[in-house]
Amino acid sequence: MPALKPTKFSVRVTWLGVVEDRDASLQAAPKPQVMLLFGGVAGEAHGGLTRPSCSRVLAQHPRNTPIANVRQLSVLSAEDLHVIADRMGLPALQPEWLGASMVVEGLPDFTHLPPSARLQAPSGATLVVDMENRPCTLPARPIEAQHPGFGAAFKAAAKGRRGVTMWVEREGAVALGDTLRLHIPDQPVWAHLGAARRG
Repeated sequence: MPALKPTKFSVRVTWLGVVEDRDASLQAAPKPQVMLLFGGVAGEAHGGLTRPSCSRVLAQHPRNTPIANVRQLSVLSAEDLHVIADRMGLPALQPEWLGASMVVEGLPDFTHLPPSARLQAPSGATLVVDMENRPCTLPARPIEAQHPGFGAAFKAAAKGRRGVTMWVEREGAVALGDTLRLHIPDQPVWAHLGAARRG
């Protein structure tokens, strides 16, 4: 029996971007199409098969330990972007300010997709959800440059709406307007999840 279940749910790609030099700026450059390789998006600063561990996994690994890179892409939904902007009191947020790799629309509660869910493109390119992308302060600077006085509000406004981090399972191209089909793990939620989270 297949471990992954194709669903009737899908999303449409509305924006694609590449962060070419993360040290220079988190801001992404818009692209009409990207090539997904096993190391991530071609030319993307967040790419690579490995990455140095960061603050998000310090409970597991000392900082800067080489680990597998399951944060190759930052994917958000247009719906969540609207909610974040509304919480901040802004008319809109541009994906490039957040260093986004991809924006999709059409799937409710996108940020809380189950880990290991897949989004598959017409080319066969397949992305795997690692986990929810927790908000950080890095987008504050580009937001502040466009809307003085608003940058610091991003982190709190984006809580539960920052999208997910993903990695490439199968190579292929993804273009604006592509429909990506959702596939989910065919297993129940672990019965002891609540107890484990409480420690």
